[in-house]
Amino acid sequence: MSNDMNVTWHQHGVARAEREARGGHRGCVIWFTGLSGSGKSTIANLVDQKLFAAGVRSYVLDGDNVRHGLNASPGMLEPRHGAAFAKRFGLSFSAEDREENIRRIGAVAQLFADAGIMALTAFVSPYRRDRDAVRAMLQPGEFVEVFVDTPLEVCESRDPKGLYKTARAGEIRGFTGIDDPYEAPANAELVLKTAEKSADAAADEVLAYLRATRQISAAK
Repeated sequence: MSNDMNVTWHQHGVARAEREARGGHRGCVIWFTGLSGSGKSTIANLVDQKLFAAGVRSYVLDGDNVRHGLNASPGMLEPRHGAAFAKRFGLSFSAEDREENIRRIGAVAQLFADAGIMALTAFVSPYRRDRDAVRAMLQPGEFVEVFVDTPLEVCESRDPKGLYKTARAGEIRGFTGIDDPYEAPANAELVLKTAEKSADAAADEVLAYLRATRQISAAK
């Protein structure tokens, strides 16, 4: 018999509704997507700070931070765990591994939402099918897709990590926006034009949406 047949779902003694009632708000996933340098992490962290100040339980799952542990690359894992472990569990930046990267973080974000916490994720997540797969994990209204819509030329001018310059020089292959596509959301809940507004104003727009859709109360 396959071990898969022995895996069963165990119901929690504390219901999600009880956790949300204790926290005073709903659990959900706020998924920031956009090109590298668009401002995803900056805005997500500002939203997190504003939610924290309002007494809302939230946490940011940032693409770079997750790549240091849960979804570390083989090169980062090998010094600690050995080549065999790194080859089996590490994630590169290939299209296949990017898909797995998003699947894993989607599953983690779902657990946060079930715990009554607002999970804010900041990932390039360039492929529409991968984002839609995460949406399908959650109940209607629990997945808030936020498209940080920043023109490529603006992102390149910022280039905080020098990645665009490196990609243009041909030293990085498969870089989103240069030689790998970015598939913009077709029906995002929120679109932030960061070339036209400050990061703080964009964060306030996210909070206004959360209040309008009653993810958090108008008083928060």
